[in-house]
Amino acid sequence: MSPHQLPLWFWPLCGFVLGAIIGSFLATLILRWPERRSVLTGRSACDACGRTLSAIELVPLLSALVQRGQCRTCAAPIDFLHLKVELGCAAAGAILLGLAPGIEGLGWAILAWLLITLAVLDYRHFWLPDALTLPLAFLGFTLAMWVNPVPLTDRIIGALAGYGGLMLIAIGYRWLRGREGMGGGDPKLLGALGAWLGWQVLPLVLLIASLAALLTALLHALRGGEVTSTTHVPLGTFLAIAAIPAWMAGQLLGLV
Repeated sequence: MSPHQLPLWFWPLCGFVLGAIIGSFLATLILRWPERRSVLTGRSACDACGRTLSAIELVPLLSALVQRGQCRTCAAPIDFLHLKVELGCAAAGAILLGLAPGIEGLGWAILAWLLITLAVLDYRHFWLPDALTLPLAFLGFTLAMWVNPVPLTDRIIGALAGYGGLMLIAIGYRWLRGREGMGGGDPKLLGALGAWLGWQVLPLVLLIASLAALLTALLHALRGGEVTSTTHVPLGTFLAIAAIPAWMAGQLLGLV
């Protein structure tokens, strides 16, 4: 039976369930990794009282809702990040596998799940680890070949242009201003996106990311927050947010 012979609800449901499960792991990774805590060893426990969590307390999405977002023993609040990442990954899986059943949708979902992780890490810690950006680039030259019909030449140009373009900007800013203006992870992320999407889509990625960053800064200012020339902006977060919408826009515009 081919993917298209299955009921219409099958692939979105699979994407939702798989995304929620993966999101649960990724949320734990996001919380533990910056603190140098392993996510692969030891059983899950409450961060406040240390009680080992039972299997029923680890069901993605449902557990947090049933427990009203707190530990059953000490009533300490569960970091809301868990629910947000699980829900975001579940929604991405449902939408992408619903739009493209089978290996194509799964490939786009994997990209979305990695981008969600990178977006949150950069937003919270201004950190885009090589352990995620470099495998993302590798997948752009391997898995992405099965899900996005972009020629290998365009992927290579995209990777070089994405990485090299932002590196030149970072070097130029440091030379002109005498201080760092961009982290080393941002060029690697844009290079990885170039490997996934091809060079033609990179201007749209930068445009959408810039507009999203400006809108975020405007909303922050309207709420009374301070925005200055030295305000730190998590560029990687906005690049990650812009990637898939930019590819869809590129499809509509006939760029890819």
